[in-house]
Amino acid sequence: MTDTLLDNVHINFDSEALWVLNIVLAFVMFGVALEISIKDFKELWSKPKPILIGVLSQFVLLPLVTFILILILKPYPSIALGMIMVAACPGGNISNFITHLAGGNSALSVCLTAIATLLAVIMTPLSLEFWGSLYKPTAQILETVAIAPFEMVKLVALLLGLPLFLGMCLHHFRPKLALILAKGLKPLSLLFFIALVFLALYNNMDIFLDYIFYVFWIVLLHNLLAFFTGFSISKIFKLNQKNGKSITIETGIQNSGLGLLLIFTFFDGLGGMALLTAFWGIWHLVSGLLLAGYWSKSIVKKETLA
Repeated sequence: MTDTLLDNVHINFDSEALWVLNIVLAFVMFGVALEISIKDFKELWSKPKPILIGVLSQFVLLPLVTFILILILKPYPSIALGMIMVAACPGGNISNFITHLAGGNSALSVCLTAIATLLAVIMTPLSLEFWGSLYKPTAQILETVAIAPFEMVKLVALLLGLPLFLGMCLHHFRPKLALILAKGLKPLSLLFFIALVFLALYNNMDIFLDYIFYVFWIVLLHNLLAFFTGFSISKIFKLNQKNGKSITIETGIQNSGLGLLLIFTFFDGLGGMALLTAFWGIWHLVSGLLLAGYWSKSIVKKETLA
């Protein structure tokens, strides 16, 4: 198979399914925002160092590490652009849950999710355009697609910014109702999103089976490097263990749902991009839970020895 074949393949995902994905992603972000309070921001802004390091790791270091990995691996152009898309997205919606399981700083995780989501309105389209244009094979795809950055900004603002604002407002004015809704809405919307990803892969099973092993190793390595990036920068700046866990997880868990939506909307479901991002969406659930399980066992062990 030539790289041209995968780069020209388009994933079958109809307009109705795309609208459902839009709604699910908005509800996922609304569910995350229901647990965010202004108090979380106030406490962390008094000591902003972890937030600044988290933003640096998320929006500068991860795209840079991704770009270096692309230069080393030289994957198919559409796969490379999928890697850049994943790195350009904000932290994933399950990062707060995984941080809690791992014994990290939940308030920092929630705050970083909120800030990264707001920054993503500008940073995701900007990062995709910047890093994608630096690598000739991906630059050629961007020229062919000719996306309108303002249209992407509007879509990201609608799907991330608006639900985040509404969820935080409800938490502020009706905190008890917000927490009740969050308990049911967040896991339900997440399960629905996973079902949609599997449906997209099932409807394109022949393409998925042809390239699964090629995509698997790239996602595995990319995700591992993302976690390592967050962990390393935390160590370099001598953050405490709880904050280090939060930043590691926020860097390694990406909002692949947003990435998929942008790919189906602006890139017509470009094969390599969609497969890479969809598989990332499945894999980071596995890797995140494994990491949380390891860290939670370490906590139990320390408490037992104490």
